[in-house]
Amino acid sequence: MKSIYKYILGVAAILAVATAYFYFTGQYSTFGILLTFFFLALSFGFRGHHVTKGFSFALLIFAGVTMAMTYPKMFTSLGGFELNALIVPLLQIIMFGMGTTMSLKDFGEVVKSPRAVFIGLVCQFTIMPLVGATLVFLFKFPPEIAAGVILIGSSPSGLASNVMAYIGKANLALSVTLTTVATLLAPFVTPILMKTFGGQLIPIDLWGMMWSIIKITILPIAGGLIFNKLFHGKTEWVDKAMPLVSMGGIALIITIITAAGRDNLLTMGAVLILVGLIHNICGYFFGYWGCRIFRLDERSCRTIAFEVGMQNAGLASGLANEMGKVATVGLAPAVFGPMMNITGSILASHWHKNSPKDEKASTLETAQE
Repeated sequence: MKSIYKYILGVAAILAVATAYFYFTGQYSTFGILLTFFFLALSFGFRGHHVTKGFSFALLIFAGVTMAMTYPKMFTSLGGFELNALIVPLLQIIMFGMGTTMSLKDFGEVVKSPRAVFIGLVCQFTIMPLVGATLVFLFKFPPEIAAGVILIGSSPSGLASNVMAYIGKANLALSVTLTTVATLLAPFVTPILMKTFGGQLIPIDLWGMMWSIIKITILPIAGGLIFNKLFHGKTEWVDKAMPLVSMGGIALIITIITAAGRDNLLTMGAVLILVGLIHNICGYFFGYWGCRIFRLDERSCRTIAFEVGMQNAGLASGLANEMGKVATVGLAPAVFGPMMNITGSILASHWHKNSPKDEKASTLETAQE
């Protein structure tokens, strides 16, 4: 089986050479197709090694984004049906899937480690909105693009942070609790943050945004919880299928948004990528060191770094769509989403190779005894 992945990586290498040739010869339509297949091959090839497996999903998204940039009309409408109408239903399915994996145990850390949960939530809803507002001021984005940066900074953490916490030897239970509680708080906190930091950029309907978040997240999660309670252990296929459905749904959402905002991306895509990278790294840095100041243990600091640095880009995209501004406000979530998966995978891989300091000390004490 391992040899198959090596062959696929070989195909990716050939596609890389061909892609470069068509780019430098100015044959951009062919270049776009080949680049799409290059990302697809690299995505599947990377799944064959545990070090690179974490990048597979981000590369899959890059393939979709490349297709959307090359043939945007394919992902804007189909037979008169506007594809952006799929964004909210897809998010609701993803949130339902999140609910099916949850139970009251996910709130256990609130009781066990209330201080860590409180610090994590405060960091989550202060650091990223402030960083986002600072960056849009420094880079002087157009109002609706700037509002998108603030929107994703004001969103709760996403499910990807839980995966990175697991890989990065962080506190997985704390990660799941923070993601859950932050998502439940989002209908109240996110609109207020948007009104505060983005209200001068675009009109913000506070109550309308609250209802949108409840509709996109809370109601489907509640449905998932009820489903889990009634059918726990009876529908294993749901548990196996939902992660794949979630990944496919997020990839499709980002592809649709990219197609809708293609013209804006062509003019400011590079700057958005730079801002996204700064925004993301600041989240990890301030999230981690903010917790060190409060003397939390190493695992908790790693966890909160992921929770702060990795927002729910899907929810931000859905809110942009609900506002009718998916091609402008939705651009930052579409750009930041794949980037967070890449940087998160890199950081998780680094921490995976380096056990937490307190764990090393515990191991050393055990050996001495």
